[in-house]
Amino acid sequence: MRISSVLKYVFTLIGVALLTGAAFSYLDTRSFLAEAVQADGTVIALEPVHSSNSTTYRPRVRFQDAAGRAVEVSSSTSSNPPSYSVGETVRVFYRRGAPEDARPDGYFSLWGVATILAALGSVFALIGAGVFVFAHVIQKREQELRASGLRISTVFQGVERNMLVRLNRRHPFRVLTQWQNPSTSQVHVFRSRNLLFDPSRFIEPGRQITVFIERGNPSRYFMDVSFLPESASDPKFPWKFSQL
Repeated sequence: MRISSVLKYVFTLIGVALLTGAAFSYLDTRSFLAEAVQADGTVIALEPVHSSNSTTYRPRVRFQDAAGRAVEVSSSTSSNPPSYSVGETVRVFYRRGAPEDARPDGYFSLWGVATILAALGSVFALIGAGVFVFAHVIQKREQELRASGLRISTVFQGVERNMLVRLNRRHPFRVLTQWQNPSTSQVHVFRSRNLLFDPSRFIEPGRQITVFIERGNPSRYFMDVSFLPESASDPKFPWKFSQL
């Protein structure tokens, strides 16, 4: 299975899961607000929340519930700079019988989880869709070049490392070939798809390697390296066809 297919499904599934979580969080907040009782509270402290590289602050609020009991709650969200200041009056929402689950009246404290999940879900879903479209375009272009492109014989020049890509902490290899256009006498250099192994020992010097080019536009091409052995770890990633 091509890695493009794997990425397509993995990113799409993650995106759907996150968007589903966002929908549940949104509906839960709507249900909470529909049943909630309002009260005025006071910010009595800003509690630091430490992470690996930053510190944020969440407000601790004291208020009286409908029965007159003093209740203190800490917000589930934090920020830096703080969204509130000590002594500030803030409205809180809570369900009857459960004042300890009160939430301050603020967009992020009420809708923050749904917003973050929706944003992340949209990104993952778009990446999944993008990989699908990209792989489809690459596959279609290869098929078009095989069917209607100009088949030429190019001469093997060597092997290079693609320093723009890293896979499994390694830079993949690419086969380089050369061809002189008899019509223009211009020399063209072609690069194969990325390979996870060094193909040098499998290609004898001066070997003729087939390349399919778009008629009238040699910069769009597909190099046929099917004669090379398949790597056991070769994921056949979607950018395997260079310059398409």
